[in-house]
Amino acid sequence: MSDLTDNQPSGDLVIRVQAMPADSNAAGDIFGGWVMSQMDLAAGVRGAERAGGRVVTAAVHTLVFRKPVKIGDTLIVHAQIEKVGRTSITIHVEAWAARYLSRERELVTEGTFVMVALDGEGRPKPVLPEPDRTEQV
Repeated sequence: MSDLTDNQPSGDLVIRVQAMPADSNAAGDIFGGWVMSQMDLAAGVRGAERAGGRVVTAAVHTLVFRKPVKIGDTLIVHAQIEKVGRTSITIHVEAWAARYLSRERELVTEGTFVMVALDGEGRPKPVLPEPDRTEQV
């Protein structure tokens, strides 16, 4: 059994949400589709921040469900940009479960999402380089 201090997610914290009974099957396991939707939301938030505007999910390269999420667990989603292309952003997303009424935290799902930046007409647009953070304002 892991303790909170043993596990460290990679990337930025994007979403924290409690898993509720409406999101579960009869055995009390949370539907994988619900977990994936939270991960997609996190990838969209992180992608839009980096692109400076609208992004859409173009692909999910990998998605690995490692452990179940149970009713009452808090799903904690972290996202980290792996690669920026001309119009796309590849983002590694990790979903962790903070177990209900426990200090235990476990990696439950991880995947790689590809987001594409869009212009006002819904067409792919170039992702601008990140501003140089070393310059003084």
